[in-house]
Amino acid sequence: MSEEKRDSAEGGLSEKVEAAERRLREATEAAAAAEERASAEIHALEADLERERQESAEALEKVRRLHAAELAREREAKETAIAAAERRLAEIERQAEAAERRIEETQRQADEIQGGGADAATRAREAAATWLREQIEALRREAAGR
Repeated sequence: MSEEKRDSAEGGLSEKVEAAERRLREATEAAAAAEERASAEIHALEADLERERQESAEALEKVRRLHAAELAREREAKETAIAAAERRLAEIERQAEAAERRIEETQRQADEIQGGGADAATRAREAAATWLREQIEALRREAAGR
């Protein structure tokens, strides 16, 4: 009976070893499958990250192009406004010069007519000319400020 026990014990031990080996193989296979899933997930995440980087770079470039176009439009608008102001200033200067000539002519005529009131007329003419110069200077400052 002791031999039977030994054979029975050996048989039970052998079954336990086989069961443990089977569980070990199953665990190894499960670990390999989990490793494959994790590797696939990492590759998918890396692809997503690269796609996001590319989309971000494209969006940034688009924003840069739009900003550059906006700056160009603003510069063009500014240059147009400055050119218009300069034309306006030139026209005002021409009108002021013509007005100064008319004032001088009127003053000369008044001096000829009055003869003796030359000092008062000269002061009036100088005051008018000073006022016109101040107007021109104010317009120049306004044009320079644009």
